This record gives sequence, C-alpha cells and structure tokens, in this order.
Amino acid sequence: MSMLEKSASDLLGDLASGALSAADLMDATLAQIADVNPTVNAIVALQDAERLRAQAAAADEATDRGPLHGLPIAVKDLVEVEGIVSTHGSPLFASHVPKTDDILAARLRAAGAILIGKTNVPEFGLGSHTFNPVYGATRNPYDLGRTCGGSSGGAAVALATGMLALADGSDMMGSLRNPAAWNNVYGLRPTYGVVPAEPKGDTFLKQMATLGPMARSPADIALLLDVIAGPDPRQPHGRDYTAISPVAPADLSGLRVGWLGDWGGAFPCEAGILDLCETGLQVFADLGAKVDPVAPPFSADAMWDSWITLRSFLTGAGLGPLTEKGIELKDSAMWEIGRYREMTAEHVHTASVKRSAWFETAARLFDTYDILVLPTAQAWPFDIDLPWPTEIEGTAMDTYHRWMQVTVPASLIGLPALAVPAGFGAAGLPMGMQLMARQGSDARLLAIGEAYHQATEWPQKRPPVL
Repeated sequence: MSMLEKSASDLLGDLASGALSAADLMDATLAQIADVNPTVNAIVALQDAERLRAQAAAADEATDRGPLHGLPIAVKDLVEVEGIVSTHGSPLFASHVPKTDDILAARLRAAGAILIGKTNVPEFGLGSHTFNPVYGATRNPYDLGRTCGGSSGGAAVALATGMLALADGSDMMGSLRNPAAWNNVYGLRPTYGVVPAEPKGDTFLKQMATLGPMARSPADIALLLDVIAGPDPRQPHGRDYTAISPVAPADLSGLRVGWLGDWGGAFPCEAGILDLCETGLQVFADLGAKVDPVAPPFSADAMWDSWITLRSFLTGAGLGPLTEKGIELKDSAMWEIGRYREMTAEHVHTASVKRSAWFETAARLFDTYDILVLPTAQAWPFDIDLPWPTEIEGTAMDTYHRWMQVTVPASLIGLPALAVPAGFGAAGLPMGMQLMARQGSDARLLAIGEAYHQATEWPQKRPPVL
C-alpha cells in the first residue's frame, strides 16, 4: 500500500510515532496533486510548494502537536481562509484574500493541519454540479466526461484520487452527500448545530445548511468531526459535543433499518439506482439487521413546498444585496432571489409549520427504526456540459434542484445523514445511500457506517484509475 492509500488514522498515527515525517507526506501529496489534479481540477488556489514544504518541516520540529498535526488539507472554497484566495466560485471574489480564518479553518489550523489550498465548488455553492467561472469544472475521476456532483465536488474528487486523506464539505441540499456518492467516498451531514457556521447575518432562522466532514471511511470522518465540531458562543443553536474517535464498528444484530426507496414514486430515480441500493441494504441484513420497506410517511409535495420556500427565503435574502449593486449572478441564484422577493410572511410561516409536522412524524418513525435509508441521488453522474438534469425516466424536473429532492427529508429538519458508497452501476459509475438517524445520534450513526464500511470497503477496493 502506498503512503497516500492509507487511512487518515494510519497517516496520523505514523506522523505521531515518527514513522512518517510531515515533510515526506507533503512531498507525496504535492506529487500526487501534480500528477492527478490537471486531469480532474479538484484542488484550486494551491499554495507555493516551497512554502508548504517549509511548513511541513516546521511541523516536524514542533513539540506542540494537535490531532491533525502535519496532515495536508485543502479547504472547501466556500470557507474563508487567511492568506489564501477564497472565491466562493464567483468572479466577484476572484482576488479576495481573507485576513482572518473562518471558524472551520481556524479549528483545522489549531489541530495542526497544514492548509495547502482550496477545493473547487459551484458558484456560491448552488447546484449539485461543481463548475464556476473562476476555475471551471471539476471532473468525475470515474468518467472524465461527467460531473463529480457538488457543491463539495472538489473535496470528494480529492479524496477519491488520493490527493487528500480528509476533507471538509458543506451540505444544504445534499452538497456533500451527492458528491460522496458519485465519487465512492463517505460524507456526513451532521445533526444541525454540531458544527458551527460563521456568526454573520441571521443566525436564528438559518437551520438548513451545515458544514461536515468527508473521508474514505466513517472512522476517518470521526477524526475530522472531533476537530470541527462543538458550539461557538456567538451562535444560538450550537450543541454540546463529546469527542467520538476512535469509532469502533457497531454490532448490527437486531438493527432496525427502514428503506424508503423512491418515496412511493415521488422521487423518480434513474434505472439501476434503487436496485443497487437494495444490494447495499443486503449487507446490513447479512450483518444481522432487519430491513423493512417503509411506505411514504409524509407528503412529498408538502415537504417540497416547505423546502423551496425556506431555501429561497434564506438564499435570496443572502444573495439579493449583490444584485442591487448591478452584479449579474448565475441563473439558479437569480431564481432563488426572485422567489424571495415575491414572498410574504405567511408563506414562510406556512412552510415552517409543514417543516414542524415532518419533524414530528420523523421522530415517531425513529421510535420504530434505528436508521432510515434513501438513495443519495436520483440520477447517475451526468454529462459535465449540462447544468442539471431536466428529466428523470420521463418525469420533467421543474427546477434546477428538483432532481436532488431525495436529500430534502434530512436537510429540512436537521437530521444527521451519512452518505455511504453502494457500489457501481452497469456503466461503471458509483452511487450511494444516505443513512439518516435521529437528531443527536451522530456517534451511533458513524459506528453503524463503520460496520458497513468494514464489510464493503468500496473506496479501497475500487479507487478510480486515471
């Protein structure tokens, strides 16, 4: 096994014991980026190689060592990082070099990680397809003519291709679950409030998007979660957090698994996706779990109406001021802003009531099931030149994000959701499942995921070949 094929846990163990130097790991990382990144375009704003080597050499001499000491990490380009161009995928910020770190970047630095650059994103993180006018598109390493997903597409591709051992992502509408699935890696959307965002603008109503960790195993995800999680006193919805790493695989005997499938046809899926997920569910059954199909527990239309109202309310409010300066934004951003400007308080209240009703329904479901399972995406990775799929199996997609409706049940009510690889379809493209659990059960969810991982090891068994 080469150095960069090792788990983050093993790399950090080697760094701590002295079996591996941070300088050697940095050299290997930079060599892999030089070899792979020109093909996939996942790492952007890569810092000067000699400067990074100097940081690694200094790390080898340091005596004060955090849990990620000496590990190279590129940070998602929606996160502000001191001294590194942070564009948010927009020409508006193409030359923006922050003078301070966002919370997540600051926590990575404090843990000893070496921040080497950024991972590519869609403009302002909108849409599950990573392309923007600043850096261009990130390609799927399993088929270079297809999208890698998004908005954490650069992060997922960097993990899949061995350029990073750990990566941060973010997730509003599957933004780390979708690229995890399409690149054969893992991604955790934590319980809302576990990982703090920035204390900027509204911090009370924004309860839909969250930052989260990505890796090639749930055990490695826990390593990063321990670093980036924990409340920030400037924000109202933070949750107390106790470190959970190392994660041992759970005993799945008697685990109750509810399979939601395509939600009774409400979430149309391309051919082969449901079959592949059911093959993945058999792994749980083989490990002693009881898997049951679950009828649609809540109106998909009510959930969707709530989602797009609240999403436009928050997204449009955040991006709207840019248009007042005469700045042209991408079509999806303008769509969200237009809907926001037509809303009334009654629209928002009604949407929140529907959200509350789904939360209550889900709480009762978790009295019966330990986890609920859905596909991670409704489509296979599509042509990289398409902005988004306009139809699935004959059903027209009426918005730029309707094809990701399957991610809404977790996002709308802040459930933890772990994206796990489910294998590969007939065309050799990867797909995944999302395991959803009750709020606050992130540690248990990762232990369940680790049991599944040790039985499958998809990222290790079938890495991309470029």
